Amino acid sequence: MKNYAALALLILLIFLFSPVAARAAEEKKPAARDDSSQGVEEAGRDFRAWLERWWKYLGGTTAQEQQPVISLMLRNREKLGLSDDQVKKLEQLRVDFEKVSIRNDAESRVAEIDLTNLLRAQNRDLASVEAKIREIERLRGDLRIERIRAVEKGKALLTPDQRKKLNDLLIDQPFSPFQSWKGR
Repeated sequence: MKNYAALALLILLIFLFSPVAARAAEEKKPAARDDSSQGVEEAGRDFRAWLERWWKYLGGTTAQEQQPVISLMLRNREKLGLSDDQVKKLEQLRVDFEKVSIRNDAESRVAEIDLTNLLRAQNRDLASVEAKIREIERLRGDLRIERIRAVEKGKALLTPDQRKKLNDLLIDQPFSPFQSWKGR
């Protein structure tokens, strides 16, 4: 239930700071306050970027990718019967992914700053804006691919029996995207 409340709050905050809300605020203000409405829009962009970073940090991506599978494996090492060597390799995978994630986040943040500066220009160079947006989306996609690779490498370390136990753990997780598979 707590997750639903947090999700509802997140959706509300995103809407409040969305470009639609910023445009509505601009329309209500007189033309003389154009600079302040730009500040509201910029604050909204910054807030959405901040929320997005936290969402990514907390593991939020698509429903199937939301599960921090390697962390789940490590938390349930006894249930899965992981050997010391498997634990060591899984911890290294998690650390390696965390490094990639931090680098990617920094690059994404810099690219967002660059995009903001491109959008502030009086005469926008649309080709540069498009290239910057494509760079940002490429970085996002690269991180998703790295997350999937890390999970697959982690699963490859498991025996067939351990993989079955992991699947059972995934199904039993609250709000799991795999819940719908239960009983099939």
